[in-house]
Amino acid sequence: HSNIDIRVPISLPQRLAWAVRKNSPELTREINSWIKEIKQQPTYNVLYDKYHRNKRFYTQRVKSEFFSLTGDKISPYDDEIKVQANGLGWDWRLLASQIYQESQFDPNATSWAGARGLMQLMPATARQFGAKKILDPAQNIAAGSRYLRWLANYWKEIPDSLQRMKFILASYNAGQGHVEDARKLAVKYGKDPNIWDENVAEFMLKKAQEKYFNDEVVQFGYCRGEEPVNYVAEILERYGHYRKFTQL
Repeated sequence: HSNIDIRVPISLPQRLAWAVRKNSPELTREINSWIKEIKQQPTYNVLYDKYHRNKRFYTQRVKSEFFSLTGDKISPYDDEIKVQANGLGWDWRLLASQIYQESQFDPNATSWAGARGLMQLMPATARQFGAKKILDPAQNIAAGSRYLRWLANYWKEIPDSLQRMKFILASYNAGQGHVEDARKLAVKYGKDPNIWDENVAEFMLKKAQEKYFNDEVVQFGYCRGEEPVNYVAEILERYGHYRKFTQL
């Protein structure tokens, strides 16, 4: 729940287990079956990250040195973010949350794969969308936003605007090809290809499993689907905090 403070540890880190009576084998099987099943769901990864993996980085994940609980400043690039978000038709705080996810507002950030700048653009993508100087904050944000507009047009047939935005974010992270693969798997296994949570996201996660990335409907192969699923969830979580504490 949003008002539970989970930042302060109440004990040393330790492993947990459920104890079941020896004469309850059916209960043991049911519990084990449930654990195995829930670990395949997008909800598991989101909840695990929220309560165990990332909360010790809570402040870093939500705040920057410019972020104020009572003001209207998130980053030193807010003015440019607002201009580009307006062109996207997005709340600027959502775009700010994505940029923080990408680079923590470090204009010189460089990934192991070679993505660079505030919006972590690959050099070819930066050139394609008009950034001549990839590390220039304004050019990087503008090019990244043009890419987001391209993705918004790509996913324009997703009817619900919130779901469409999740597809856009996931595609920015993993590429629209992997998201399309997950949609095809969703259709094959009776899920809704236009809904992200517990539908397409479920098969993004399963694209890390041989059974699924070798499926005949899959075109782009293996994907470490945990990354785009968490990417979408964490951007939206941070955006929720920005909405509470930062003016539109």
